[in-house]
Amino acid sequence: MTPDKTKMANDPSKTALNLQNVIAGYGDTQVLNDISFSVAEGERLAVIGRNGVGKSTLLNTLMGLTDLHSGSIEMFGEEIQNLPSHKRAINGLGLVPQTRDIFPSLSVEENLMSGERQGHKIEEAYALFPRLKERRKNGGSQLSGGEQQMLSIARTLMGGPKLLMLDEPLEGLAPVICDMLMDVFEQLASDGKHTIVLVEQHAELALEFSDRMLILDTGAIVFHGDTSEVRQNPSILERHVGLGVT
Repeated sequence: MTPDKTKMANDPSKTALNLQNVIAGYGDTQVLNDISFSVAEGERLAVIGRNGVGKSTLLNTLMGLTDLHSGSIEMFGEEIQNLPSHKRAINGLGLVPQTRDIFPSLSVEENLMSGERQGHKIEEAYALFPRLKERRKNGGSQLSGGEQQMLSIARTLMGGPKLLMLDEPLEGLAPVICDMLMDVFEQLASDGKHTIVLVEQHAELALEFSDRMLILDTGAIVFHGDTSEVRQNPSILERHVGLGVT
């Protein structure tokens, strides 16, 4: 998978996501500390950092699954911080959680139908993931880990998200499955319909895929810039994540 880096933001003047001074966490526990950044429409943003620094909490906060203590969140020019999660989804926000969260007792097809919204068809999901079509009558519990991840992604796509958030989608998967999923993400990012925020531990894959990179440390942003800057200055990753760039 080799992304075409000429296909970056569709229109940098249009903002898909804008956070200002966001402080959030769980109950009284503060995890995110004064987070401010924006993502252009059509952009690919990678979010990386060590374990436990707030990456998943950031995505959960965008989805309305944490306690927002202060700050504002805009998506495509509209404030969403006071909206419940299902209305954020209706407005075009989709999250593929790290936990996958498929329904194990439902078939593949029933799982997909549970996420359907805005006229998106199951055949579109099957076109991206032919293996799911082959197993459409199988229960979620009968799928391999890679197939469950495909199903989690496909079900989220059935909701028609314009802004797609992926929380460590490659975790624990075989390299061949990782390559296949990255090809799907590349296809989605290149179709002109999706802005993608990717949380990923594989720094090299994140660099290869994304236009810009955000690094978190203890709930705060310690770097936000072009991925080309990270490649030219490997000490950025070495300093903040303990990784180098090959």
